[in-house]
Amino acid sequence: MPSHARRRTEPVFIDPPKLHKALADAGYGSRRELEEWIVAGRVSVNGQPAHIGQRVGPEDKIRVNGKLAQLKFGLRPPRVLVYHKPEGEIVSKDDPDGRPSVFAKLPRLKSGRWISIGRLDFNSCGLLLFTNDGGLANRMMHPRYEIEREYAVRILGEATPEMLERLRAGVQLEDGLASFSLIVEAGGEGANRWYRVVLAEGRNREVRRMFEAVGVMVSRLMRVRYGPVHLSPRLKRGQCRDLEPGEVQELLKLLPPQRKTTPSAVAGGIGDTEEEFGSDAEVSANRIDFAEK
Repeated sequence: MPSHARRRTEPVFIDPPKLHKALADAGYGSRRELEEWIVAGRVSVNGQPAHIGQRVGPEDKIRVNGKLAQLKFGLRPPRVLVYHKPEGEIVSKDDPDGRPSVFAKLPRLKSGRWISIGRLDFNSCGLLLFTNDGGLANRMMHPRYEIEREYAVRILGEATPEMLERLRAGVQLEDGLASFSLIVEAGGEGANRWYRVVLAEGRNREVRRMFEAVGVMVSRLMRVRYGPVHLSPRLKRGQCRDLEPGEVQELLKLLPPQRKTTPSAVAGGIGDTEEEFGSDAEVSANRIDFAEK
């Protein structure tokens, strides 16, 4: 069987647990006690002394006091949460100004924490993804993987054909050249016009800055898709839902193989900017009501 076929059918081992947690789950002692054992040199991994914070998987040989430990590792997909963010919420757990946080709306986890896959600024709305797996979040956000983001953009006035061509060809921003891989008109009347835009990166307020660079102002910005995940019209503002296990597996199949990440990369959220933008060329696939609600 070809290796790529095996990757599409076998369960994916995500986010290996820390050694002391895996041992505690197997009944070898409390987490604190096991950390002390690790420091004391009573635990080894693949013949080498273990260290605090070390992560282990099914392929590792772990010994406690010289005896091989029998650990069970779950082959389960991570949780992925879809949230419909309204305007007026911040994507941060701590805000000096005390503004409402999206994290207050999320279900509680028995262990671990929710990690936002990209962000939306305070005045933007639409699709936000969260996961409890740092590796998945990194792959979804990192610029090298070019995961597409799609937005519905309302502007004041109407962009001329020359403006649209500049946005497709690329406009110079203070942090480099930026361009839409897709921009199409999506209706509107009076002073407002809607457009669908696609980007495969996520720089800070990039969509707004790009339109400003050609002389028009964005009055509303709504993310409608992130990679393969659409914002369903049935998901109301302020509501969230878990992706079903089958949906998560389909998402994992579309992502590149997981690379080893450093703790600082996960904690800092590589590619995690104030606003992520862009997505897929199938603009008709996601039916969103563009009228102001």
